[in-house]
Amino acid sequence: MDYVIAVLSDRIKAEEAYTALEKANIPQSQISILGKGYKTADEFGLIDPNQQAKQRAMQMAYWLVPFGFVGGYTFNLITGLDTLDWAGEPGNHIVGGILGAIGGAMGSIFVGGGVGLTMESGDALPYRNRLNAGKYLVVVGGSPSLQEQASTILRRFKPEMIQGYKEQ
Repeated sequence: MDYVIAVLSDRIKAEEAYTALEKANIPQSQISILGKGYKTADEFGLIDPNQQAKQRAMQMAYWLVPFGFVGGYTFNLITGLDTLDWAGEPGNHIVGGILGAIGGAMGSIFVGGGVGLTMESGDALPYRNRLNAGKYLVVVGGSPSLQEQASTILRRFKPEMIQGYKEQ
C-alpha cells in the first residue's frame, strides 16, 4: 500500500492534523499517528533495516559458507600447501576448507548485512530516526486521490517533511 507521511514536531500538531483529516471525511482506518503514546514503527510495519540486514546475511550464509569450504578445500588440494605438518595431507585440505568457510561467513556478514543495512532501508530509517528524536508521524494510506487530499490538508500544519512512502 502507498502512504503519505507527514513529520510533525509535536503531539499537539499531530492530533490537530488527525482531527482535520477526520473532518475532511477521510476514514479513520486510513489514518495513523506514530510516536510516543501512539503506534510504534514496528506496530505500523515500517521496515527495520537491522532485521532486514540480518535476514540477508543469513540467506547469503546458506550458500557462501559451503561454497567457501569447497573453494578452500580445492585451493589447498591444488596448491598442495602443507601448513600444518602434524595434520597430514587430508587434514591440511580440511583446514583449508574450514578457512574458506570462515571467509564465506565473513562475506555474508559484510556484504549481506552491511550492504543490506545501507542500501535496503529506504525511507524507513529516517522515519525511525525522527520517531526516536521525539517527532510524530501522521500517516494516511489509500488511493492516490485520497493521498492528494490528505497532502493538501497536512501541508496546512507546516510539517518538517511530507512525502510518499511505498510499502515493500
